[in-house]
Amino acid sequence: MQYSKLGSSGVNVSRVCLGSMTWGIQNTQQEANEQIDFALSKGVNFIDTAELYPVPPAADKHGDTERIIGNWIATNPARRKDFILASKIAGPGLSYIRDGHKITAESVIESVDASLGRLKTDYIDLFQLHWPNRVSPHFAKHWPGQVTFSKANSDVETNQMLEILQALDDCIKAGKIRFCGLSDDTPWGINTYLKLSDQYALPRMVSIQNEFSLLHAKDWPYLIENCIHEDVAYLPWSPLAGGALSGKYLNKQLPKGSRWTLVQRNGIFRDTEVTHAATAKYVNIAKAHQLSPAQLALAWCDQVDGVTSTIIGATNMAQLSENIEAFDVTLAEDVLIAIAEVFKEYPVPF
Repeated sequence: MQYSKLGSSGVNVSRVCLGSMTWGIQNTQQEANEQIDFALSKGVNFIDTAELYPVPPAADKHGDTERIIGNWIATNPARRKDFILASKIAGPGLSYIRDGHKITAESVIESVDASLGRLKTDYIDLFQLHWPNRVSPHFAKHWPGQVTFSKANSDVETNQMLEILQALDDCIKAGKIRFCGLSDDTPWGINTYLKLSDQYALPRMVSIQNEFSLLHAKDWPYLIENCIHEDVAYLPWSPLAGGALSGKYLNKQLPKGSRWTLVQRNGIFRDTEVTHAATAKYVNIAKAHQLSPAQLALAWCDQVDGVTSTIIGATNMAQLSENIEAFDVTLAEDVLIAIAEVFKEYPVPF
């Protein structure tokens, strides 16, 4: 297993981050325990979760994934020091989480305390904002005209961000969290937080996790360049585009129990004709080079300049093993050229 610095934190994290959003719906406690044990045995030292999880989110389920991780920690207290644990506070819009309100100083404190209780731990290594208070161009809102940026008041947004940073600082000083980070944000969001940190001597955002894959690479090059030069770790989520890049949904297949068979909060927005056309070509490249389609997609993600650790997920142990093995793969130049040709043909499939 290879390791990289988590931005300006100075902490080393594995190039693989174990995602957990299926634990509690598609995976049981026992299955989650097996995944954690196996990942740790392979050198993974980074686990990501959120108060929102499991996904698809639901009022009667939220927080269950943290509870599952907490049960594992309670059974294995001596191993808590062996990994970096990341969680997230939900942004606005979900009526059953703080009545759908925006993130505030008070809700940061409330969320941290609640997550600590569910996780059965004294501290969270990386506490992230799951999505910003303002509307951001994520979750399929990246096409021109879908977000009207001029409607946001930058002074109001900046003041909210300062209040959030001050609350995160309080949590760090109290020993409840070690570092803070972003998710589903933009270069303006990153840089505004960094300016506030410098101006008011507050903690720096050490990381950002955004959706990134062969089917959704909108953060390259501008946001990732920003991360490199500001020492912010870039953490891709959904590197298989919701499972599409595994090839399992080709030819209108819907495997039993797969994610696309479940009701999605934002719909199955990745399910387009162009997605399937691009995926079919990536699958052919993988087969021609004796790789699984998932391994091709994950190895490609891992080799992108600026990527720190890629968040993977699995619903069974065979998938988890296959996915972790992908990070031992070095893609040859001819493979990268073949991938680039397909990428240029299908740069924005959904």
